Amino acid sequence: MLSPVTDSDGAPFWEYAKKGELRVQTCADCREPRFPPRPCCAHCQSFAHEWRLMSGRGRVWSYVVPHPPLLPGYAELAPYNVVLVELADAPRIRMVGNVVTRPGAAINSLPPQQLRIGARVQVAFHDGMPQWVLEQRA
Repeated sequence: MLSPVTDSDGAPFWEYAKKGELRVQTCADCREPRFPPRPCCAHCQSFAHEWRLMSGRGRVWSYVVPHPPLLPGYAELAPYNVVLVELADAPRIRMVGNVVTRPGAAINSLPPQQLRIGARVQVAFHDGMPQWVLEQRA
């Protein structure tokens, strides 16, 4: 697995993820959430920000199944999914990740035919890395 490359703007995201929290940088002045994290709000140009806790729920906005994989180290894992998740709490925020069968499962653990655009997902953390699992319907 790839390790995140952090900078001063994004480091808090990864610190919260290590604690099992999905937080999004939010402008402290106009309250607009932003991801990826950056120094200045694109809406009001404020440099003030805070980290808002998200519910971790979302939906698959889009996905691909790479064939062949773009990164050589992932060749043995193909096919696997790469999803763009729209957050339920902040619909303009979309995060890239993988949908897996359970926290810590391999990125190829969910058969591609089980994934659909619009599928409801929940964030799960494994070793400080966010992953997505399909929501269980009651």
